[in-house]
Amino acid sequence: MPYRARAYNVMIASPSDVPAERNTIRQVLAEWNVIHSEKTEIVLLPLGWESHSSPEMGAHPQDVLNRQLLQRADLLVGVFWTRLGTPTERYPSGSVEEIEEHIDSGKPAMLYFSRQPVMLDNLDRNQWDALVAFKNSIKGRGLLEEYDDLADFRAKFFRQLQMKINEHAYFQGAAGNDVSTEVLPPSPRPSVSLGKEAPVLLQAAAESNGTVMHLDHMGGTSVEAGARNFVEGEDRRTVALWEAAIDELEREELIEDKAGKRQLYFVTNRGYQIADLLKATVE
Repeated sequence: MPYRARAYNVMIASPSDVPAERNTIRQVLAEWNVIHSEKTEIVLLPLGWESHSSPEMGAHPQDVLNRQLLQRADLLVGVFWTRLGTPTERYPSGSVEEIEEHIDSGKPAMLYFSRQPVMLDNLDRNQWDALVAFKNSIKGRGLLEEYDDLADFRAKFFRQLQMKINEHAYFQGAAGNDVSTEVLPPSPRPSVSLGKEAPVLLQAAAESNGTVMHLDHMGGTSVEAGARNFVEGEDRRTVALWEAAIDELEREELIEDKAGKRQLYFVTNRGYQIADLLKATVE
């Protein structure tokens, strides 16, 4: 059934080298809505130039984007890795202009910086130096966040987004737009049928680095997630039990073997959703 809620627009500000993070932000916002929107009466809607801008002449491109997107934003999420972006008429990059203008408006902003390694041959030194200068310039103006990889970013953003909505005064007032939404609340039980071991393995992976490892070595076999080896000893029955859990999670598309070697599995977007629902059901 539809229910009334306040819709808040979340602006995604980032240069071109973090497309995976931009997609992750959209996924996390969607998951947040599924889990929390009915209870909080808040819906979070992503805003990005690739989906919410339209052609317009007569002004600088960044001015057009500011008018079409930034002025509508309630929360801004900025993400950087090796690039700062293309300079505008007033700022070192479009992303920086969006961040500075948003902060000047008195609205909340969350900034993230990747620590993922990069090939030096692929590094644009001018972009890197500009990024370092910007990062140093904002360190004394607030609290920023760093992350090690995409799974780390996802985990931190999901947790910190909840903190921001719960604690920031902006989301406790009358800001946002009243909407009638069809966002479905979480069902009391996950929409998949899992055995006893598979949910344990999934949650351990989702709450750490988002991976499950299945390795055969001289000492036997190990199934690892969240810094834990679920195969104690070399009992073949135990090994078969946890291998079956991996097969079950993969069959339900909750983890995926991107390399095809059946050694390293990554939690999928659906997997994170089910892990969150499992956790919410227990709580």
